[in-house]
Amino acid sequence: MKNVIKRIAVAALYLWMLPQMVFAKDLVPVGQVVGLELRDSQVTVAGFDPELGEASREAGLQSGDVLQKIDNVAISSPEDVRTALRRSNGTVTVELKREGKSVKLRLSPQITRDGPKLGVLLRQGVTGIGTVTWYDPETGEFGALGHGVNDSKGDLLPMTAGNTYRASITAVQKGEVGQPGRLIGTVVSPQPSGTLLRNTAKGVFGKTSEGWEGEAVPIAEAEQVKPGEAAILCTVADGTPREYSVKILKIYPKSRENGRNLLLKVTDPALLEDTGGIVQGMSGSPILQDGKLVGAVTHVLVNDPTAGYGIFIENMLPAAS
Repeated sequence: MKNVIKRIAVAALYLWMLPQMVFAKDLVPVGQVVGLELRDSQVTVAGFDPELGEASREAGLQSGDVLQKIDNVAISSPEDVRTALRRSNGTVTVELKREGKSVKLRLSPQITRDGPKLGVLLRQGVTGIGTVTWYDPETGEFGALGHGVNDSKGDLLPMTAGNTYRASITAVQKGEVGQPGRLIGTVVSPQPSGTLLRNTAKGVFGKTSEGWEGEAVPIAEAEQVKPGEAAILCTVADGTPREYSVKILKIYPKSRENGRNLLLKVTDPALLEDTGGIVQGMSGSPILQDGKLVGAVTHVLVNDPTAGYGIFIENMLPAAS
């Protein structure tokens, strides 16, 4: 995700919650990378099978089309598509949305031994990796990212369901001026490790029965955060979260709603050597100062990968309830 604000290029790094959620006074700062799967009710054409998809492409179907109905049957999942095709008699009428406009196409599914197929790759929701900020061992609740997950149009994804998965880092693409780096990860187990319940502009939130080890620390109020030495907790190598030194350069008003409450700079030589600074996938990394959890990393400056923004933990927590 990229935006330009006053010529400063900024790249975003990358649950309905139970009502009346109560947070413990102290929370465990995590810094562990996880796989994220957020699903919505839209089924989008992501691409075409090179052999089976040519007929659908020639009939007018395009990547990015959002399927809405097949033969008047509402589509809200890939399984709905398969069911509608199995009921077809050789051709189907597909109603879809394309760039905000309604389009209707007549398609001829390809007959295979596994049943009729349109020969398209379907996408529902968003998948990726991110970092867990905090965990409450008393309730199993957790928060991650420090910013929301957006759809392909840049709007906050209206999540209907989601999961987290145990993940590991397989490679690191170092950040350079003009080109944000990123953590490249993979899911290590098909079994969900947690349930996502809320996707908000200030983070994604959920609940887990597995949890993370660590010592709970107090939560800092925004007024307690100050410029100077601090640390972030993140995972960039062997799966173990590590603490790296940073410096908080500037504090912005708590009223800021864009997840940029503080400006920080990586000073740790080891992290600079491994990643070049802040990279995509590190969003959600907890920020610690004076033994307290003060916030989470949210963005990297494209023109300076050693620097980025963070959100106050005091702003992040209310979004979970």
